[in-house]
Amino acid sequence: MMLEPPMNKLLKQVPSRYMLVNVVAQRARQIATEAEEAELSLEDKPVTIAIREVADGDLHVEDADSEAED
Repeated sequence: MMLEPPMNKLLKQVPSRYMLVNVVAQRARQIATEAEEAELSLEDKPVTIAIREVADGDLHVEDADSEAED
């Protein structure tokens, strides 16, 4: 089984695996909350969406840190 996107692609965006887990978990919670509030049905799981955002470069560690402070 291949992990998609590959871990090396994710680690180019986030400096460590531990930070990657935190960033993805935080963003996934945000996605789930926003979908629930808007009463939207998600096609993919929030974690999958968050991982894709990291891989695509749409979500950065600085973004996640600033959102955590709000």
